[in-house]
Amino acid sequence: MPSYFELVRHSGNGDLFRAVELSLSALAEGQTFHLHAEGLRGTGKTTIMRAVKDILPSIVRIKNCMYNCDPAKPHCPEHRYLTPQAIKEIGSETVPCPFLEISQSAKIGTVVGTIDLAKLTDKASPGASLLPGTIVQAHRGIIFVDEINRLADTSPELADVLLDVMGTKPGRIQIEETGMPTVELPLAVTVWAASNPDEDPGALAQVRRQLSDRFDVLVTMGRPNDYLAVHSILETREKGPLASAQASPAFTFPVGLEQVVISKEIRNVLATIYVDFSLESLRAVQAMEMAAALQALHAGKIQVTLDDVMQVVPLTLGHRADHGTVTNILKYLTHLNHPALHDTPPADDVLPAPVAFPKQTGSNAEKISWWRNLWESLRNKASTSPANQSQQKQASTGNGSSQSNGPGSSPAPQAMDPLQMTIHAPRAKATPLSKLPVDKFISEDENRG
Repeated sequence: MPSYFELVRHSGNGDLFRAVELSLSALAEGQTFHLHAEGLRGTGKTTIMRAVKDILPSIVRIKNCMYNCDPAKPHCPEHRYLTPQAIKEIGSETVPCPFLEISQSAKIGTVVGTIDLAKLTDKASPGASLLPGTIVQAHRGIIFVDEINRLADTSPELADVLLDVMGTKPGRIQIEETGMPTVELPLAVTVWAASNPDEDPGALAQVRRQLSDRFDVLVTMGRPNDYLAVHSILETREKGPLASAQASPAFTFPVGLEQVVISKEIRNVLATIYVDFSLESLRAVQAMEMAAALQALHAGKIQVTLDDVMQVVPLTLGHRADHGTVTNILKYLTHLNHPALHDTPPADDVLPAPVAFPKQTGSNAEKISWWRNLWESLRNKASTSPANQSQQKQASTGNGSSQSNGPGSSPAPQAMDPLQMTIHAPRAKATPLSKLPVDKFISEDENRG
């Protein structure tokens, strides 16, 4: 997984990055700032939140304290009643800031706390004591809950625990076990969560409104809509599993997976597929890239080609897109790979043209030049379109009584540059047809012979 600072920022995830950094700022100040991200599956919500583990600050706690007691403010049952001198004698240590997760299969005992079976069954000195759960061990850190809407639906008792932890700042939790004294603890735990509101059981606000209200911010995660962002996301994967993965020992290949080259042109095509065919999940193009590299490796090649991509599209998109979309993507790739097979170019709305764009690190001048070149190509295309050529031919021949170069002839129409056009506002507000008299918009030609 790329580090936090290597993740690509785009218009769809900018708000999540901002909310994450606000929450981290609060954490550095000893405060909690709860965050919930909603959005389409596969858009990178979980990736961004988990990547934060790389940049979390360290904390100082009482030595070997499983509750992460602050030496200046001890709160656990073992240290809360000790004097400062006694705590000083125990000592302190610096440990990574906690970042723990609650899974969909978690039990109430593992989340809150339960009897420590290791101490209970210790043959040398058996004794009953409590083992703090996940939330308790995340004091002064972060708890992450993926698909929290499902957790709230299937495990209401865990949702109740989160309500207690997030209800006040600091929150509180109570550990209860038969035959053991009840332990109540104050907790400063920042809760982050992610969910897919378009899937069952629906948005968290519909499943458990009280829990939804506990989050300080709700961020709606969007998909990237520009080619450059998708291309950059694919590039960052070179530093992740794609670069470090090794072929299975059951196979013998002339090169390793890390040596397979994926060109900029292939990534341009993948980015075009994602954006122009409206794929929801970024995992779709990431899976295509990985599968195409494996396909090339299996064929004994070191360069991924369009043929490799075409072979893996049905495998990687069959469960992510409808049959029509997959078919159109294959037509698009076939046209790119074998344009001579088509007598006429396919329709633009079915098969988009591949896009070439500057690297993300390019200067503003590079980007401006690219957009200018793109506009010039579109203008040239418009000026040479069949409709425009027909207008030019009609203007040049007239009605048969004049020539294009004759006196009084008008020049052939040219494609107008919108940047050079003067736009005039209408003289008066338009009147709806429903308010016009019939004779104003229906007329008869009385001179027809």
